[in-house]
Amino acid sequence: MPPFTVALMFGGRSAEHEISIISAQSIAANINPQLYSVLPIYITHKGAWLCGGVAQNILNLDLAALLRNSSIEKAQATLVSMVQQAGQNPFDLNFRAAAIDLAFLALHGSYGEDGRIQGFLDTCGIPYTGCGVLSSALTMDKALTKLCVADAGIAVAPSVTIFSADYVVEPEAIHRLIEQQVEYPFFVKPASLGSSIGITKVHHQGELQPALESACSLDWKVLIEKTIRGREIEVAVLGNEQPIASLCGEIKPGKEFYDYQDKYIFNTAQFYIPARIPVDLQEKVRTAALKAYRALGCSGMSRVDFFVDEQTDAIVLNEVNTIPGFTDISMYPRLMESIGISFPELVERLLELALKMKRP
Repeated sequence: MPPFTVALMFGGRSAEHEISIISAQSIAANINPQLYSVLPIYITHKGAWLCGGVAQNILNLDLAALLRNSSIEKAQATLVSMVQQAGQNPFDLNFRAAAIDLAFLALHGSYGEDGRIQGFLDTCGIPYTGCGVLSSALTMDKALTKLCVADAGIAVAPSVTIFSADYVVEPEAIHRLIEQQVEYPFFVKPASLGSSIGITKVHHQGELQPALESACSLDWKVLIEKTIRGREIEVAVLGNEQPIASLCGEIKPGKEFYDYQDKYIFNTAQFYIPARIPVDLQEKVRTAALKAYRALGCSGMSRVDFFVDEQTDAIVLNEVNTIPGFTDISMYPRLMESIGISFPELVERLLELALKMKRP
């Protein structure tokens, strides 16, 4: 038997549930079976933990094709049906009894990327891939991320933060506040969701109310952010105390901006590795990525996203993702390949970093 048992945790209660499954499928396919025995743990939309049989069946499901050829509602119904038909008792959360040595977290978004599962695993004494509690919670909140990296000297887009409860009480006052401080067009973003879920580009006043209503329905805090014109540049960072940065990658969205469907379903975006910016500017972006990574206390891995204006050389941080996508079209593994780290080697390095990391 391999020396270590890895709990591959995926699914979860967030809106990124289906993408988490596709990431886990890619990870499972690239874990070295001679070194690690994989125990899949699937967390349903409602928060039930299931391991073994039904979790393995979901890993074997061609969910990406289902999403492309049908709808997210059909995909969700299929997953619910698989769980119901299995009739399996939930995992009892006894990691020691299950002989689990460490966890590979493929849980995107809320309840997976925001520090909650990290705190639980710390309490259980189980090592895990990626960032710890504090950095996970900080980077999940786009407004707090901006405050922290700005304090470290990294440029961020001008923005306004509002609270959903205030918007419900005084929507017209919030409209006036936004229009006084941010010029059209701008982005309305739920503060703590990933994969571009709930994000709207607002071009004029008529689009403001529905954009705010959508974002406020998804999160208790919403960010209104000035549109930054420039190339979308991403850097993958790997490591604990001595992190390394990949080459810069560039995304040219298939739509007006890089949204959920463009990222994971239809794959209409174009990718350039290395990015189409001068070499000296690429080095400045890589340096900024490492600076942001350290400022936020990240460990294991993160993908750091920027906007870069070639005309002015301005480098503006967009966001930091502590559990980036691991699908076969995701930028993080592609960027690691750009510096000679294959997908299987990347998975192995992340597991090694998890075992070496000393959590406070």
